[in-house]
Amino acid sequence: MCGRFVSSSTPERIAEYFGATVDTPALPANHNVAPTSDVYAIVASVDRRPALRAYHWGLVPSWAKEMKVGSRMINARAETVAEKPAFKPLLRKQRLIVPMDGFYEWKVVPGQKAKQPMFIHRADGQPLSVAGLWATWRDRDAGPDAPWLHSLTVITTSANATMSSVHDRMPVVLPEERWGEWLDPDNQDLDSLKALLVPAADDLLTMHPVSTSVNNVRNNGVELLDPVPVG
Repeated sequence: MCGRFVSSSTPERIAEYFGATVDTPALPANHNVAPTSDVYAIVASVDRRPALRAYHWGLVPSWAKEMKVGSRMINARAETVAEKPAFKPLLRKQRLIVPMDGFYEWKVVPGQKAKQPMFIHRADGQPLSVAGLWATWRDRDAGPDAPWLHSLTVITTSANATMSSVHDRMPVVLPEERWGEWLDPDNQDLDSLKALLVPAADDLLTMHPVSTSVNNVRNNGVELLDPVPVG
């Protein structure tokens, strides 16, 4: 699964990297993003051009009775995303990309009682372009003027060789040449979309151990990314 990640780049840097317009106020830099946080995402705008917007992490489907359902829908599995009723219609036409500076996963270390947190990121230092789905929801009990909530879920797949020593799952990282295909709402071919949801190349990512301070979501400073010795 993907349960924590880093979002420290400015909206301007992210927009430049993805060729997008900025369509949201800036969010605070966060080196320990947890579910229910607001995060950046790249989505197709009305004119089909990519736009950077903010979404609530934890998908709340339009039919949900309560917002809290989103805490159970932070991830969608690539293997079943085209089958689950909550995700299938979104896969067809409500897709986005979640920019990440990296993510955390916890590794079992022989002889070490607690799992060791690892920071995983692109070897070239560029942002990760993670596949996701989005939805809109409004609390019907709050009346017709209640605000709309825009939320997302992150799609995960089986681990590649780099990740397999840490966890059996990883986020789906889309290569640049597939961004347009994924974001295009006119592309509704489920088979071709599912074909994009595969593990990243083995040489794309690198990782290092970091402090167990990351275990507490209240800690989110840049020092969380510093390498630490193991053992």
